[in-house]
Amino acid sequence: MNGSGLKIGYAISSEEHRPSDIVKHAQRAEEVGFTYALISDHFHPWIDEQGQSPFVWSVLGGIAQATQKLEIGTGVTCPLIRTHPAIIAQATATVAAMMPGRFFLGVGTGENLNEHILGDRWPAYEVRSEMLEEAIEVIRLLWQGGMQSHYGKYYTVENARIYTLPEEPIPLMVAASGTDSAELAARVGDGIISTSPDADIIKAFEEQATETRPKYGKLTVCWASNMVDAQMTAYKYWPTAGLKGSLSQQLPLPVDFESAAQNVTQEDIAKAIICGNDPQPYLDAIQEYVDAGFDHVYIHQVGPDQDGFFDFFKEHLLPRVASSEHL
Repeated sequence: MNGSGLKIGYAISSEEHRPSDIVKHAQRAEEVGFTYALISDHFHPWIDEQGQSPFVWSVLGGIAQATQKLEIGTGVTCPLIRTHPAIIAQATATVAAMMPGRFFLGVGTGENLNEHILGDRWPAYEVRSEMLEEAIEVIRLLWQGGMQSHYGKYYTVENARIYTLPEEPIPLMVAASGTDSAELAARVGDGIISTSPDADIIKAFEEQATETRPKYGKLTVCWASNMVDAQMTAYKYWPTAGLKGSLSQQLPLPVDFESAAQNVTQEDIAKAIICGNDPQPYLDAIQEYVDAGFDHVYIHQVGPDQDGFFDFFKEHLLPRVASSEHL
């Protein structure tokens, strides 16, 4: 297997960077050869050490003006509770109109961390899955233009029209962490987003999809000039990579994630996050996604040193992938 057809993207972690810096990172990502990026959509960071969480739709407006070719999507937006899907439909239509042909919406069932803030109950996954399917129906309905109404189980839209629409349809990708959500992605999405190289997820998606659709996989790394610094940085800013199970969906506050991560060691993070300055482990990790069936891999560089990572990507990773060389 080689890198032929594989597209490498950049993951923008809103939880770690101020909005003006994010816009600069998007510019730099375009300059060094990334063709696309995904940006997280949070109300809270995972832990206080990360320190940021700007409103993604404002940041996307800045990115639209600061870049010319970079395709960008949300990775991912939850259109269920804190933000009504009708508002997401309008927000996405505006951003897509500002960057014609290079914006897509990524959606998922969300985390209690971000969705509890208005005092709403945090539903079970089965309910959230139903809500997501209906939310997508609402979003697509409003994207059609014209006066629209929807009276559903979870959402009501009455006499609503989005006047500012893009000229091209907006692709809608659905996040999946298991086979059930992969089947949902195949049923209602234009592609799938996942955070682990799980071949079963891709198999479930492809069995339900009637045609080839993009498959995005997120790879978390921490480049630094030496392994010790990389592992320390990863442990400081992203200890949640060592958490297991459904905690990431259930815990309500950054302090709760910090408490849960107290049992995570630096060695655990070193196993969960690719660290250091040797290109080969990065290439091997990308290959895992390729072998699992992904055709897009987008890379999240943990910590403040984005410029060092951009240089590393441009010099050591992009040439290997672009040449279709064996990873």
